[in-house]
Amino acid sequence: MLKNIKHLAYLHILIIASSNVLVQYPFVAFGFRTTWGALIYPLVFIITDLTIRILGAHQARAVIFKAMFPGLFLSYFLSVVFSSGTIFSFDLLALRIALACFIAYVIGQLLDILVFQKFRESSKWWLAPLFSLIVGNIIDTFIFFFLAFYKCYDPILSVYWPEIAFIDSSFKLIISVVCFLPFYGMLLNFLVTTKKSDIKI
Repeated sequence: MLKNIKHLAYLHILIIASSNVLVQYPFVAFGFRTTWGALIYPLVFIITDLTIRILGAHQARAVIFKAMFPGLFLSYFLSVVFSSGTIFSFDLLALRIALACFIAYVIGQLLDILVFQKFRESSKWWLAPLFSLIVGNIIDTFIFFFLAFYKCYDPILSVYWPEIAFIDSSFKLIISVVCFLPFYGMLLNFLVTTKKSDIKI
């Protein structure tokens, strides 16, 4: 059990750090500004939902608490390296991004667990992860963008953060529903059928 939690925490840390680097690189899609971080961050919600389903809410919270501080430090150092080329410089925006991610990640993930637990007993396997994805992603995204980019020194992110946050959350939800939710269903079905588990879909 402890080994599973450790491995899941490593996966959370990897996704958090990667997303925090990629979120600093906005691009325009279909006339709207978003960031590359929106493409991979929803994975962390799917992983959390699978953890709840298989190991329980208590273990899912344990994963979050194990991942949050390493994710904070790794996010900051990677952001500094990508922006300045050295680990020894100080970057206020990178620090804001890391702290914003820390706060948004904890709030978003705990909300994800709370909402998932509310709908866990539904006969429809997709209901709990769908609702938890919607609530967790939207709250997480807007908390993150406000704390990270409100009146920051970046001329694009400081002005357009509300637009980017809205489009970012929209992209996350589309990607989650189209790609990650079906993946969740397939993986859960695989675990139930091949492992002869008592997991309830």
